[in-house]
Amino acid sequence: MATKTKPPVVQPGAGNNIIINPNQRLNPVLEHIRHVGKEFGDIVPDYHVGRTTCILFLSLKYHRLHPEYIHTRIAKLGGSYNLRILLIMCDVTEHQELIRELTKVCLINSLTIIVAWSNEEAGQYIATFKQFEHKPPDLIKERVDKDYDSIFRNALTSISKVNRTDVATLRTSLGIVTSIYSTQTFADVAKASSDRLQNLPGFGQVKVKRIKEAFEKPFHTKTANATLSLSNRGDVLPSTSAADTFGMVPTRSSSKGKNREVLSVTPGRTGSRSRDSGPDSSVGVDRERSRPVSPVWDIELDLND
Repeated sequence: MATKTKPPVVQPGAGNNIIINPNQRLNPVLEHIRHVGKEFGDIVPDYHVGRTTCILFLSLKYHRLHPEYIHTRIAKLGGSYNLRILLIMCDVTEHQELIRELTKVCLINSLTIIVAWSNEEAGQYIATFKQFEHKPPDLIKERVDKDYDSIFRNALTSISKVNRTDVATLRTSLGIVTSIYSTQTFADVAKASSDRLQNLPGFGQVKVKRIKEAFEKPFHTKTANATLSLSNRGDVLPSTSAADTFGMVPTRSSSKGKNREVLSVTPGRTGSRSRDSGPDSSVGVDRERSRPVSPVWDIELDLND
């Protein structure tokens, strides 16, 4: 009686072949995985396409009949692999709800979802992941030339609503000279008034507002008055950075017989600590600042909200 022989057990490594789970042996996608080697091995995912990358394959037609299957496979996968991909074969007509449900599952379990609409497309995805296993991300990065015009154009188009045509309009209308030694190019745009920009073709109120905000809007929108009012209340002691910013230093004083300490903020003093002991003389110890003055943190401003 002939017995079936199991496929050889292959430990995932840094080879050039895609390692395939034996349960995918009859998957028609396999014949569309081209330009890379394939071999069957004892692995948890369906496809091992890199040292830290794996793929789970799921047909929506099968998922509709066995909705618990994918949850079992994800549970077996555990926390293995950095890049975990759920490759979905969309082979049903009513697929919106199924894909929405699987998207939630992937978000919860840290999987990347990819939808293929044919066996050819699914096979190409699997092969591409293997082929680009050791490729740097330069191929999908934005390419910006190092010449002055390209840097100037890329900087301005990073502003919302501003496109390349608008950049060309700014260069010609504001009389900008495109030279690597020019120092007034960016200043001409930054210092242009709103009225002058609105007179340019293609520049409306919204676009002009975005340009002016990019150059003139402060990074911190909250004022420092919130921290000052918080300090004057006396119930919360500001941190060293806030006290240094406004020239205010916390002072801790204790009175005999009352067993309590009072925290206060003394303006105009830097780095001193005083202890008042009733009739005894107070002793002040000056401390040198160990670091430069820090800016006010947003979290401190939020305490007063």
